[in-house]
Amino acid sequence: MKRNVHAIAGVASFLFIATFWTSTVIAELFLSQGAVASVKLAVTYALIAFIPCMAATGATGFLMGGKSTFPPLVSKRRRMPIIGLNGLLVLVPAALYLSAKAQAGEFDAGFYRVQAVEIVAGALNLFLMGLNIRDGRRMSRRHAGR
Repeated sequence: MKRNVHAIAGVASFLFIATFWTSTVIAELFLSQGAVASVKLAVTYALIAFIPCMAATGATGFLMGGKSTFPPLVSKRRRMPIIGLNGLLVLVPAALYLSAKAQAGEFDAGFYRVQAVEIVAGALNLFLMGLNIRDGRRMSRRHAGR
């Protein structure tokens, strides 16, 4: 059961960030400021589902991993604090700030600086989460082969 919850929550978390990131980039490059404001508001509301998904991913991973020294697990364990802190200290505050600025129609230099940081931080989390998904799949295949 833990393995299924972990896999579903992990993939859902990855898809949330991929959707946030892609929507932001498309809106910024091709759509109006009104569309950007709508995307920022939608991301803010989606945090209500995204944050529990991330928490479930981390909690189930921690419970399943124990003190194992299996190399892919050690790699996943090293990446998780970066992913979590990046989300908690950069992505969530940036999403809230950008939504508030966009709703107020304040597309100023501060907005675009934070937007640039958010895009880079989101790409970093996507990359690290992708590596975790890859390693998790490798571990699942190894476990299934027993």
